[in-house]
Amino acid sequence: MLPHRAWRSCKVLCFIALLWFSLQARAQDKQSSGEADEKIYDLGPGVSPPRVTKQVSPNYKTARGVRLEGSVTVGLVVSSHGVPRDVRVIKGIDKDVDQSAVDAVRQWQFAPARKDDKPIAVRVSLEIDFHSM
Repeated sequence: MLPHRAWRSCKVLCFIALLWFSLQARAQDKQSSGEADEKIYDLGPGVSPPRVTKQVSPNYKTARGVRLEGSVTVGLVVSSHGVPRDVRVIKGIDKDVDQSAVDAVRQWQFAPARKDDKPIAVRVSLEIDFHSM
């Protein structure tokens, strides 16, 4: 059993950690809700497309341990802050491979699309190619 003083220090540290996580979650919610309210454009004349600034490769193996070849088409919204939102599979090849593509794209970062030299949110689709090695 912990001495009374060590137990009290442990409780204080746990409280501080919980408070910190709570504040982080609240900040994330505020950012997400602000981005969710923004108008979403489609790519077209007068809209410069977003540019990938950080790309994470998918880690893919099916549940059966077999590597598949093909392409997964992923749809998403790139926010005016360059953050991917609403990532979903449009055309998949395998449940596990599709999920690995979605998980990877959620970690990407973009320079946002622009219209009239202002950052905007746009709806885009990406094709993620899978090759056996």
